[in-house]
Amino acid sequence: MLNETNPQLHAADPKDFKKIYDATMQLLFKISYRVVNDEEAAEDLVHDSLIKMNEKELVFPSLDDAKYWLIRVVKNASLNYAKRKTRERKAYEKVLKGEKKETASTEVELLKKETQLNVKAALDKLPEKLRIILILREYADMNYKEIGRVLGITEGNVKVRVFRAREQLAKIIGEDDVYMS
Repeated sequence: MLNETNPQLHAADPKDFKKIYDATMQLLFKISYRVVNDEEAAEDLVHDSLIKMNEKELVFPSLDDAKYWLIRVVKNASLNYAKRKTRERKAYEKVLKGEKKETASTEVELLKKETQLNVKAALDKLPEKLRIILILREYADMNYKEIGRVLGITEGNVKVRVFRAREQLAKIIGEDDVYMS
């Protein structure tokens, strides 16, 4: 995969940038999308992070190091974006005094949307430490070791946080409704 005489990846090198992009784009998009819940915004945040990596001309010892650096950058950018959007939404709702438009939908679509909203609302009620752990575990399909590396904590600590996050989520939603996909 990498040249043995030069195992480093240079983000400013077009070939290395493509390797990093191809290896990380889908994962980074999944993470960002689950945080911001907006495809276009998630794609923009991921691209901005990749551009930042390229502009800083970063050099990584391995593809994994590049991946974990990008995950941290995308995670933080997505959380900041989500917080900003929440503040904007609250200000907008305050101006409109909570008026909401409702569209007609079939019963199944309503139930599906309600379930998604319930899970999202429940996730939003979790402390940030637990919420990001669940997003990385359940939505980004990362294993405990990878999550630990991204967050700078032990694998054991990741397992404890996942357990606590699921436990709190179950209390918020109700035991029978804790299914995330």
